[in-house]
Amino acid sequence: MLCVCAAALLGIAGWTRVRSPYETQQGWVQHQPVPFSHKHHVADAGIDCRYCHGSVETSAHAGLPATHVCMTCHSQLWAGAEVLAPVRESLATGRPLVWHRVAQVPDYVYFNHSIHVARGVACVECHGRIDTMPLTQQAKPFQMQFCIDCHQDPAPHLRPPDKVTQMAPLNWSAAEQRRYGERVMAAHRIDPKKLVNCEMCHR
Repeated sequence: MLCVCAAALLGIAGWTRVRSPYETQQGWVQHQPVPFSHKHHVADAGIDCRYCHGSVETSAHAGLPATHVCMTCHSQLWAGAEVLAPVRESLATGRPLVWHRVAQVPDYVYFNHSIHVARGVACVECHGRIDTMPLTQQAKPFQMQFCIDCHQDPAPHLRPPDKVTQMAPLNWSAAEQRRYGERVMAAHRIDPKKLVNCEMCHR
């Protein structure tokens, strides 16, 4: 009996650990070459996600901003700020800034940003309220169950493509949201049974 209880406790402990922020890194902040604030740039300055993440609509990868993108504004604004010294050095030397990815899936998982954005999966669905983060943190666990939950029932997660970068919830009821999502699914022949096939993400 003691062995059974010990095995059960070990199982529960293991199950708890793999879902803990320690393992998923949910809520963790990565060190960056510049302490970039999405709150300041998105919420305060109103910069659209696609300005810095230029390939999010056309590529599997959202892309990280090149130095010249930062300097579009910072050659004029806060041009001499000490905190922006790595950006100025990058521009002068031609060596790109090395940004550390915050939200990422394992190497054995295929994820395509462009198809999700094209179908109306909002940035906030995976990245959370990035517009409230002074320093970027991973908002979601990015474990398989997180993806499967959405793939099994995509309708509540879909919105018009021109609203994908809007951080605030749409002014829709849950029923309106589902009706819209179901219309999108029908128009694009999105079949949840196919979305949960292993080959969809593990290629």
